[in-house]
Amino acid sequence: MKQIWEQVKLSIKKQIPEHSYRMWIEPVEFMECKENRIVLSCANTFSKKRILDHYGSIIKTEIKRTSGKAYTLRLDISRKKFKKGNSGFERDNSIQLPLPGVNVRPYNGRLLRKDFTFDQFVVGNNNDFAYLAALDLASKKNSQQNSLFLLSKTGMGKSHLSQAVGHHILSQYPTERVYYITAEDFTGEMVNSFRNGSIDKFKQKYRNECDVLLLEDVHCLTGKERTQIELAFILDYLFEADKKIIFSSCYLPSDIPKLDAKLMSRFSYGLISNIDPPGFRTRVRILQKKSKNNEYDLPGEVIEYLASELTADVRQLESGLIGVTAKSSILGVPIDLELAESVTHNIIRQRKNITIDIIKKLVCKHFNINIKDIISSSRKQNFVRPRQIAIYLSRRYTDSPLQTIGKSFNRYHATALHSIGVVERGLKEKGTLQRQVEIFSKKLESNKF
Repeated sequence: MKQIWEQVKLSIKKQIPEHSYRMWIEPVEFMECKENRIVLSCANTFSKKRILDHYGSIIKTEIKRTSGKAYTLRLDISRKKFKKGNSGFERDNSIQLPLPGVNVRPYNGRLLRKDFTFDQFVVGNNNDFAYLAALDLASKKNSQQNSLFLLSKTGMGKSHLSQAVGHHILSQYPTERVYYITAEDFTGEMVNSFRNGSIDKFKQKYRNECDVLLLEDVHCLTGKERTQIELAFILDYLFEADKKIIFSSCYLPSDIPKLDAKLMSRFSYGLISNIDPPGFRTRVRILQKKSKNNEYDLPGEVIEYLASELTADVRQLESGLIGVTAKSSILGVPIDLELAESVTHNIIRQRKNITIDIIKKLVCKHFNINIKDIISSSRKQNFVRPRQIAIYLSRRYTDSPLQTIGKSFNRYHATALHSIGVVERGLKEKGTLQRQVEIFSKKLESNKF
């Protein structure tokens, strides 16, 4: 009967999408066949419900077609934790498996978002290779691929895929130690360990207590020489121990300024996969999935209209979806094309109207300086801070590439990237800089410039 189950799996593989097969059907194993009942095993309660709800009927149909006999199906939860008892196979309950998405916390770093799973990721032509590469890394315990570099602009889904790997590994292999952390957090942790005299403990934690490292926004390491050195050593240990590593960035390793050659080599060691903006059909499916998950009732024509107008990234799609549902709720009016047009008009107008020159004028007026001051070579603090804020806002509110922004301020793109990093760190401190940026953001978003 075990051979029949393998034939059934091959038949199902031809009938469903490859990524669905690899996630849900491939891991299912045959346990026993007794009288008119076949017993299969899967990893956890979440997998059991998903398989029975979506693939139960096709499994029973293929078993009957292949074996020539109808069987009742039982799906048990196990990670090969069955043991032979006096009355056949018995469950070994010594290990309790957690549900994915329920209090899922990596062993170190930030919490994984509950909705950032493979199941919630919408696959399209723009991201199918990245999806399959991430799923392959997460699914195979002894995969030859142990490193993946996810590359995309902000809002395309690289964080979703990175955290999906963490979710999947924790659900399939609960004892694995998953570290999810940003490059900024890693740097801060290292600096604090130096100050507290605990640098050896910091190194040992990553070298000996980390099975999976999810490191986000590695471009933020630009110019941080000591952090780069320590990270390169840690990555060497992890690679030698065949640990799994996922990096994410808005830039190719070779395009990150002031990056140590050794660290650049580590980033480029495995697959580098780009995630492009989603096409129309993919945008429609993204909106459909998010509407279903949030129990929004949007007419098909409204979804298609949003998908046709909001083309920048996934976050813009989410803004449109939230805007339409919120406006409908507040005004007490139905969701229709007229409402959708009013929401998308504001989103698109905001993006089109805001330019680098407008941002320069707004910032200069606030700080009472001239345009020539903000683009000058002066390093006076009363010019440097406005310049850094203006560069940050240009990156946030325009579609201009970093090189164009840097050139507009008579700066190299590496300097522009540094300015953005300075402001991002300042925002976390919740001080004067944060209040200044909030003022500018409100004026730009309300078209008061």
